[in-house]
This record gives sequence, structure tokens and C-alpha cells, in this order.
Amino acid sequence: MTPDKVNPAPEGGWESLKVDELKAELEARGLPKSGTKAELIARLADDDAANAGSAPAAAAEKEAEKEAAVSEVAGEPATEESSPNEETPEKAPKPRRRGSAETSAGTQRRQRAPRPEGDLIVRARARYVRSAPRKARLVMNHIRGKRVEHAQAILEHAPRAVSSDILKLLNSAIANAESAYELGADELSVHRAYVDEGPTIKRYRPRALGRATPIHKRTSHMTIELTTDGNGR
Repeated sequence: MTPDKVNPAPEGGWESLKVDELKAELEARGLPKSGTKAELIARLADDDAANAGSAPAAAAEKEAEKEAAVSEVAGEPATEESSPNEETPEKAPKPRRRGSAETSAGTQRRQRAPRPEGDLIVRARARYVRSAPRKARLVMNHIRGKRVEHAQAILEHAPRAVSSDILKLLNSAIANAESAYELGADELSVHRAYVDEGPTIKRYRPRALGRATPIHKRTSHMTIELTTDGNGR
């Protein structure tokens, strides 16, 4: 029961009421109604004292609500007055987007290395090419020391299957030179072209009488170096 609906004490006090009336009053207030008459009277007196202390606060709250309603009707927004000692909260800085620095740095155009004054060497390497080193060296010997355009023509018309792999490697070296030093194919020649032996893949083939013969599938590591020296050859 709210304080404004609490029944006041009678003129003769709570002692003038009977036990049944006291219990009915306690039940209306939502208080326990067990005990002797003295305990019931004391419980009602304590409840009256508590309601008397909270009544002014409730009245103040109602007045504040009425004033806020009046100000809203008049068109003035209801604002809370801040105490002078209370500090206004500062706005938290907006968090930076994760990875923004890396993204902005990655979008910048990569600067090319300065072109040296003398002769330079551009290298490209292909590893684990599925071809025997002996067969690859036979083709490498034809393009060593040749101009790049001449070497490309030789590889395009060479009958061996490894020629296509070597042509891809040569075009990769030309692309490295164009990207790093802005050199064209007509300015380059093959300085070094060599083949190293890679790991051998071992397999077995079944044969007659329950036997098995080994099969060795060899691989190669091929390297081509281009230079601007001796371009007239």
C-alpha cells in the first residue's frame, strides 16, 4: 500500500481497536498480522513513522513531475541541472579501424629501384621442373650468350618438351627486368643459363615373375641470368 493510501491512526490510538481490527489494518498494509496485541500495535506505529518520513520525498517527486509536464506543454525541454562540482564526461575518441594503416601503406605505389650506371644482372629461377637435367642442359646450351629476342625464337622452335618450361623462365626474367629497372627485351642478353639437379622421385613398376623394376623421375632447378652487357652478339 502506498503512503498516500495508508489509513491514519484513530483518535484513541491503535490501543482502542480490537485485535481483529488491528489484523485487518495490517493485512491492508501488507504487513504480517501474527503476534500479540502489543506486537500488532507496535508494528502499526513503526509503519506510521516510516510513512511519515517518506511522505515529503514522495510529494517532492510529484511536484517535480508536474513541473516537467508543464514545461513540456510550454515547449521548453526539461533539462537536468548539473552541479558545479560534477565534470561533464568527455567524448571518447573514435577507435581507428583495424588494419587501416596497413591498407593505406599497401595502396601506395611501389617505387622502382634506381637503374645502375654499369651493367646489371637480372635473375629468374624455376625449381622442381619435371625434366631430367641432362635434357634441359641440351637446350640451355643453345641460348647461352644470345640476345633475348634470338633466344626466344630458338625456344619457340626447339623440338624438345623442356623448351616450353625454359621459355616461361626466360619470359619471367624479362618481366623482372621491366618491373625493377624498366628495361626492354631488346636491351638484354642471356648472361648465364645453367641447370642443377633436383630431387629424384622414385617409383616401381611390376614385371614378370613377381619382380619390380625401379623408375626414377628426375627434376631440375633451372636458372637464367640476363644482362645488358654484350647485347650486340
